[in-house]
Amino acid sequence: QVQLVESGGGLVQPGGSLRLACAASGFTFSITPMSWYRQAPGKERELVATIISTGGRTNYADSVKGRFTISRDNNKNTMYLQMNSLKFEDTAIYYCKARVYFLDYWGQGTQVTVSS
Repeated sequence: QVQLVESGGGLVQPGGSLRLACAASGFTFSITPMSWYRQAPGKERELVATIISTGGRTNYADSVKGRFTISRDNNKNTMYLQMNSLKFEDTAIYYCKARVYFLDYWGQGTQVTVSS
């Protein structure tokens, strides 16, 4: 079955960096578009970034452009989110999502807290 497992979250000071990872299994990762979403307390889940199967095209939410970088390693069935220059408002649970045969699958999420 499809499994997505996020890791790499934690507590970081403003201006710091974190690298999230999403380990995927149960589907053909190399041909599957992948996405990162986040959900802050009291807010709706929002799209952060997407990456197509080959990794050649990416899209970002305006709020993270220039600070976050999405990437993937199809040999390791893993997607990444490099987050730099973190701000208080980046605090959220970060989820990875895969669309497999028109169905969306989600990981359990990893908490990112930006605090001084």
